[in-house]
Amino acid sequence: MAPGAGSRPDAGGRPAACFDLGRQPYLPVWRAMQAFTDARGETTDDELWLVEHEPVFTLGQAGKPEHVLMPGGIPVIHVDRGGQVTYHGPGQIVAYPLLDLKRLKIGVREYVCRIEQAVIDTLDAWNIGATRRAGAPGVYVNGAKIAALGIRVRHGRAFHGLAFNIAGESTAAFARINPCGYAGLQVVAMQDLGGPSSLAAVKPVLSDHLARQFGFTLQPRAGLPAALDALRHAESGAA
Repeated sequence: MAPGAGSRPDAGGRPAACFDLGRQPYLPVWRAMQAFTDARGETTDDELWLVEHEPVFTLGQAGKPEHVLMPGGIPVIHVDRGGQVTYHGPGQIVAYPLLDLKRLKIGVREYVCRIEQAVIDTLDAWNIGATRRAGAPGVYVNGAKIAALGIRVRHGRAFHGLAFNIAGESTAAFARINPCGYAGLQVVAMQDLGGPSSLAAVKPVLSDHLARQFGFTLQPRAGLPAALDALRHAESGAA
């Protein structure tokens, strides 16, 4: 069975640094992902960044501005991932697997399937059944979207990632957009389905399933990733 179809490759392969960034604004994290991807070499270890963003709408490369209905005071940022418009904000785990797909010998479709499977397996830990939807990347529960995917692959290396709704507060702003370009698409959070509202409860389970899907060993790191730390120092020096 292919990994994306539901098998779970064992962790224990290449090391991958795991950073929990806490709550961060979107823009510097995006710029740091770009910098990390552009600077990495053939032997650079993969990284996994977990973050809870301050409220923001992001519009992907194919994004149509008309899908942003009522942004109000929430900023709208045009970004270089695939897909349409989505929302990031409090109560949501955003996971950025910064992986060398060429080294892993997997294509983009399989990469997406493995990320989806990690979310499906995470939900299963709380007895929440979830599925994929053909032609609409992401993870769904009873037709409502609980996790959105948007990725970019540059020179065989992936960045951006997934947004996973945990607390009920994470879904309210989706009424201001057509989520992922679909008018009327329902969005749901784990808390709405009887799961936890705590991001801290879900992060280690999601991280473990991502590690299993990609066969790496997570190495938790304190502080900020080097790319984000360097960006912060550059910005403070220019101020």
